[in-house]
Amino acid sequence: MTQCVPTAAGLESIDLTDPRTFIETDLHAMWARFRAEQPVYRHPATGGAPPFWVLSRHADVLAVYRDNKRFTSERGNVLATLLQGEDSASRKMLAVTDGPRHREIRNLMLKSFSPRVLEPVVAGVHRRTGALLDQALERGTLDFVTELADHIPINTIGDLMGVPAEDREQLVHWNTLTLSRTSADDSETEEWLARNEILLYFSGLAAERRRRPGDDVISALATGTVDGAPLSEEEIIFNCYSLIIGGDESSRMSSIGALIALADHPDQWRALKDGAVEPGAAVEEVLRWTTPAMHFGRRALVDVEIGGRTLRAGDVVTLWNSSANFDEEVFPDPYRFDLARTPNKHVAFGYGPHFCLGAFLGRTHVDAMLAALRSRVGRIEILGSPLRLYSNFVHGYVGLPVRLTA
Repeated sequence: MTQCVPTAAGLESIDLTDPRTFIETDLHAMWARFRAEQPVYRHPATGGAPPFWVLSRHADVLAVYRDNKRFTSERGNVLATLLQGEDSASRKMLAVTDGPRHREIRNLMLKSFSPRVLEPVVAGVHRRTGALLDQALERGTLDFVTELADHIPINTIGDLMGVPAEDREQLVHWNTLTLSRTSADDSETEEWLARNEILLYFSGLAAERRRRPGDDVISALATGTVDGAPLSEEEIIFNCYSLIIGGDESSRMSSIGALIALADHPDQWRALKDGAVEPGAAVEEVLRWTTPAMHFGRRALVDVEIGGRTLRAGDVVTLWNSSANFDEEVFPDPYRFDLARTPNKHVAFGYGPHFCLGAFLGRTHVDAMLAALRSRVGRIEILGSPLRLYSNFVHGYVGLPVRLTA
């Protein structure tokens, strides 16, 4: 159930630091107001945290994503860490490292995402998705999140990282806790503990790979060198953490959102079933429509003018993908779910130097889900209200009761 943002209320009444805003608000209406009224908006200080800038237009978001000279990720790249003043993984994790070090570590990790490595992985994603959907059809009624979607991306990234199969379910649980909670009653301490559990887990796995390296991402990090020197222990662990978080959460949320969108838009479900839409275009529209990572952030290094406003050196700047992906200036009829939409210049994976390393795998997961649904499922019924994540960063669901008919 959503509520529209009151048109009479000022934008200053909207608190983007509060996860409840993203559950109790009509987000399309909210972001349309930001784009129209204050596309470069100075969000007031809340709860002891400093004020920050909110960019909602597609053009402004792209401009800052591209600009790694005047904006940095090294003091955090999401609102929660930026408002704390620093990210503990700064200059140790790819996502919060800039400059030559970022480029060298990225190139090291890209070796594990080469076509040679990923060819069997792609086949495995399609095979695993089809098998899980066949099992779901045998049951008929199920929770699409916990009984199906939770088991696909984690096994893909688990294969790439060489994570033992028996550990993967626990990693999914920790992932969900680190990025979001299911309600305001959940403890922030649980988030902190889950994050540390993941780091400790990968510390042990990295030590093992140093002794017995294999053909996986952790081995590449544990045995690789940059400028002739090995990566530090913290760099290895934090980059493992980043891969498991990004590789699992975003793909899961896109697949879950795809099922909801197809159930809500029967014309698009028919177009998919009839083969009336090109698979690549369908994947891109699902990614735009779902936009799992609602925002990323930067900190200004120098004074910068955007949209007639001056952002001062040191200011926190947030880039709202969930607004940019529905910008009327870029996407005609943006609130229509259109699997044939092209062009589709969404920013679901970010943009520029920090463009998501796992974008190809993210697209593969959505493609595999759409292909399996098209070939195996005749009818989708949502049996109850989807249970939303409690987060101001990840848009998605932790529960979705459905009935799937062959």
